[in-house]
Amino acid sequence: MDGANAARSYLQQHGVPDESIRLVWDAIALHTTIGVAPYKEPEVALIYSGVGYDVMGENFESISEETREQVVAAYPRDNFKNKILPAFLEGFKHKPETTFGNIKSDVCELLLPGFKRTSFCDCVLHSPWKD
Repeated sequence: MDGANAARSYLQQHGVPDESIRLVWDAIALHTTIGVAPYKEPEVALIYSGVGYDVMGENFESISEETREQVVAAYPRDNFKNKILPAFLEGFKHKPETTFGNIKSDVCELLLPGFKRTSFCDCVLHSPWKD
């Protein structure tokens, strides 16, 4: 949410219309939350899809090898696979509790010693309800 909130603040300071700001906020906030963005506006779905393609290779074959080679020649990946996860972690290692419910908890589990992901099942079974 930090990136989405920072983008919103920046756009507000520059007089961008509220509807456009909301769209940018949604695209940034939802790009790591599986299952929601594809049902939002096309711009939000496109950011989510682009991130999935770039980061995890989702629908990799939907773009030809020739096109992929041209893009990588212009924008080298520079050991992306080995750099992206530590880069992600830098953004939230100071508040790993915020990773519940999205893919960032996977990063914490891999790279933060002693991190135990919050389990939805534990939340339900340890709720304050007596039943």
